[in-house]
Amino acid sequence: MIAEHRAMSDRVLRGNQAAFGDSVSLQVDEDEKREHGLGRKSGPLLSGTAYCISSCCMILLNKVVLSSYNFNAGISLMFYQNMISTVIVALLGLSGAVSVEKLNWKLIRIWIPVNLIFIGMLVSGMYSLKYINIAMVTILKNMTNILTAIGELYIFRRHHNQKVWTAMFFMIISAVSGGITDLSFDTAGYTWQIINCVLTASYSLTLRRVMDKAKQFTRSGSLNEVSMVLLNNLLSLPFGIFLILLFGEWEYVINVDVVRLPMFWVVATASGLLGLAISFTSMWFLHQTGPTTYSLVGSLNKIPISIAGLVLFKVPLSVPNLFSVLFGLFAGVLFARAKMSGLESNKM
Repeated sequence: MIAEHRAMSDRVLRGNQAAFGDSVSLQVDEDEKREHGLGRKSGPLLSGTAYCISSCCMILLNKVVLSSYNFNAGISLMFYQNMISTVIVALLGLSGAVSVEKLNWKLIRIWIPVNLIFIGMLVSGMYSLKYINIAMVTILKNMTNILTAIGELYIFRRHHNQKVWTAMFFMIISAVSGGITDLSFDTAGYTWQIINCVLTASYSLTLRRVMDKAKQFTRSGSLNEVSMVLLNNLLSLPFGIFLILLFGEWEYVINVDVVRLPMFWVVATASGLLGLAISFTSMWFLHQTGPTTYSLVGSLNKIPISIAGLVLFKVPLSVPNLFSVLFGLFAGVLFARAKMSGLESNKM
């Protein structure tokens, strides 16, 4: 369902050049060039804006569900959101709006290890967001970049320049100082976030290796992003049910009063729709720009998320903690720019 802004309109006036003259034909061509030039310029802006808005709203709504409503069933929330995504993508695939690879047992078997990490990543992210304020979550997420870079070095033998390692050093300083000065420090929340960083880095590194194997078991010989979204969300449902029963969340969800509030379901459903929106807008934005711009915008996007989280949830702050948050955001942007410069130098 990725929007294509490069489609050229038919030149319907071409056959009437004799009647209207060459000047009319030239004017039509100039109008077309101007129109499509504007389309190419507005595409990255629109897709980038959609990605940033959906990402910010998703995190804020998850925080509302887990903290403001005091909902203590992160696995159940993940299950509900993934079920929404599965149903919508399946319906879009059946209607022909998007291209979805036909699933088979060999493909599923190859994908299960990735999916297990994906589930752990989502669940740990839910619980960390419940106990930690959004600003500190975004700063601690920088540790994922460090773990991924180390994994790339030892697994894929991909070396990074001095700027990347300097940015990662700044990230470590901001994370440590942020935790020390956090007035609302919560041991359980920080533990969940550390687990989330490890699993997120593992997901990124594992996905790169599994994708190549998975392509061998598809009819088309490739695996597009929409099919991966369906695979992750669909396969997570049976595992989600197992975890809900294992940890006794089912009994909690049935008896807790908050599930009887219509507004709770509105917010939970909206967060699920935004989760799917992030998948599609990120693919759209990546298609319109490239990995380097996508990475930089993702780092810049942490700034409004952090500010919104601090303001909306009235997080108690000290000056040292605020400085640590700002320093961490700066380190994230510096890291993205360092990665961009490294990629550009490799191309030359």
